[in-house]
Amino acid sequence: MTQVAVLGGGVGGLSAAHELAERGVDVSLFEARARFGGKARSMPIDGEGTLHGEHGFRFFPAFYRHVVDTMARIPDGNGTVADNLVPTSETLIAGISRPDRLGETGTPTTVREWFQRLQPAFADDLPRRDVRFLLERLCYLLTACRKRRETELEAMSWWEFVDAEHRSPEFRDRLAYATQSLVALRPQVGSARTIGTIYLQLLFGQLDPTRPAERVLNGPTNDVWIDPWIDRLTELGVDLHAATPVADLTLDGDRVSTAVLEDGRTVAADEFVLAVPVHVAPEFVTPSLARAAPALAGIDRLDTAWMNGIQFYLDDDVELTRGHQVYTESPWALTSISQRQFWDVAAIDRRAPDQVEGVLSVIASEWDTPGVVYEKSARNCTREEIAEEIWTQVQSHLNTNGTRLPEDALVEWFLDPALVETESGVENRSPLLINTAGSLRHRPPADTAVENLSIAGDYVRTNTDLASMESAAEAGRRAANAILERHGYDDPARIWELQEPAVFEPFKRQDRLRYRLGLPHPAKVTHSLRSLPRAVRRSV
Repeated sequence: MTQVAVLGGGVGGLSAAHELAERGVDVSLFEARARFGGKARSMPIDGEGTLHGEHGFRFFPAFYRHVVDTMARIPDGNGTVADNLVPTSETLIAGISRPDRLGETGTPTTVREWFQRLQPAFADDLPRRDVRFLLERLCYLLTACRKRRETELEAMSWWEFVDAEHRSPEFRDRLAYATQSLVALRPQVGSARTIGTIYLQLLFGQLDPTRPAERVLNGPTNDVWIDPWIDRLTELGVDLHAATPVADLTLDGDRVSTAVLEDGRTVAADEFVLAVPVHVAPEFVTPSLARAAPALAGIDRLDTAWMNGIQFYLDDDVELTRGHQVYTESPWALTSISQRQFWDVAAIDRRAPDQVEGVLSVIASEWDTPGVVYEKSARNCTREEIAEEIWTQVQSHLNTNGTRLPEDALVEWFLDPALVETESGVENRSPLLINTAGSLRHRPPADTAVENLSIAGDYVRTNTDLASMESAAEAGRRAANAILERHGYDDPARIWELQEPAVFEPFKRQDRLRYRLGLPHPAKVTHSLRSLPRAVRRSV
């Protein structure tokens, strides 16, 4: 029997272990933390059986296929973990100086309704020339061939691609930053290829009648996903080791011979899967490993950013919207979910003190801009100051037109413990991979040149190319497939491509020819739809 050691128990490592164990592979998994799940895990605040806090709320848009498929294979009660996903129906676009807007997230029934879904991002006062220009940019993306995307569009930022510096302030505020609110993408530095692709996937998710546009979990993450997953892996025979950090890999020629644990013990196996986070992975890429697998040498050039969450426990179930809240004038780029609207009542009642009736989970995506209370960036605040600042920014948005979030509603808060106080503020011990223009060349494949080493993390080359549970799950499958192929298994884990409307395929084929001939895309230097092919204009 093939023996595999998986080093890291986040979504990538757990996914690799799951795929391998289902096919009869002997798997041992080693996780540095006391709890499995990585950034997706939830954590008891005051010991087991108490309220759970999280790194940030979970979000499952329609294009998440790999992680949801895995969830559908994890038993939970009379169903599966996938049954714990519940759809949202609307997003609150909350402002201070501008009126609130509601954006529907349900599946539209006509193309007209689909385009109407864009209105919350555009806003009523967005100049028509900006709307026209955006549609042109989206058509450019939809008609560009893969090679052009991976070269020309990969090399430029989304900010440059949408000409943000020369657009209206409303365009920059409400559209250029649209993806930053929900996923770890920075418009000024993220590649036009990745941000544009994900932006389109979020839009196309509303067109697919087979899956909700976006879903969230109906309880704390460990309760309704990670714990049942660990139970399933145990049933499959996976040998799980929590609180067991790995310190090093020992090479013997072009093979990994052992993994060295932090306590000095060694682990031997036929295959190794490195599934540690992106900020930890460079510690394993020694000069000898980089020589054996040159594609790993660029991992330390991948950038990270901060995207951390805080949970506010309330004395009332504050019903905001059945979906996300986006705080458009928050200097810290806040988004939230009022969890009680989605959670089973028992999810709170069996853990919470009597006075807690609701949970508002907030994520801060911008940590370098001064706040409104202490006029310091988030990274320069104490944990107490961060909590007060975020609470104030949320209240200023929700209470502009009446009081939705009373000051005395707050019972307790829980800030991501990865934020550790220093003399100058906080340091983040769990930063998030962030896409940057040109970074694709630094992302390694799951199957390395070392004959028995695979990589499973959201920094692996995947179809999503995005720091997310989905990318980690896909990377875990790719790592498992590399092992399965080497050892003669004929049942690989399924990999899904990102789907775009078939109507644009003829234009992609045409652009593939233009690219081979060294010709630019027809929309490269245009500023209106008039220069696009007539058939493309009709499709818009």
